[in-house]
Amino acid sequence: MATTVGEAGLPPAPAGLQLPGLVLGVGLGGFVDGILLHQLLQWHHMLSSTNSDRIGVKYYDPHTVSGLQMNTVWDGIFHAVCWIAVLLGLAVLYSRVTHNRRAVWASRKLWGWILAGWGLFNLVEGILDHQILGIHHVHGGPHQVWWDMGFLALGALLLAGGWLLQRGAPAFDPGPGSESGSGDARRTGRGA
Repeated sequence: MATTVGEAGLPPAPAGLQLPGLVLGVGLGGFVDGILLHQLLQWHHMLSSTNSDRIGVKYYDPHTVSGLQMNTVWDGIFHAVCWIAVLLGLAVLYSRVTHNRRAVWASRKLWGWILAGWGLFNLVEGILDHQILGIHHVHGGPHQVWWDMGFLALGALLLAGGWLLQRGAPAFDPGPGSESGSGDARRTGRGA
């Protein structure tokens, strides 16, 4: 069986799971960030570093009641965007998967793209909010640059690891023809 090769010498990515996986990863990665760093550890909120930002947003000191209220509103807006990303990713996935839905959730392709989406979230959010805008940092203080760089490094690792995970997985077509074939991973759900 011949495999077509793209311009860069790589096989084309299966469009069936790439977009929903990336969008789900962005939303889920945002939820991990918001729940862990904003709420549980309380290291930062959406506007917790605006006293030293690069765009002139009013400072809302998260150590005061009124400042924490405004930061909580913006954390809520952030979570709403994450929720919309997860819903959109699920909707796109549902629209593309017409057969063998159980195998899709066991697919290394889907989970690879979800990890890549999480890494993409970390990189974009880390570069935009931490570096360019400066509206918050992973953990403010004298060592905040190291926390921010660690966040970017984690994003790069998640993106690379997710891409490698999905790249090493067998092809998976979630469309109507995906149940054809004899004894392949698509039918059993193993490694697909």
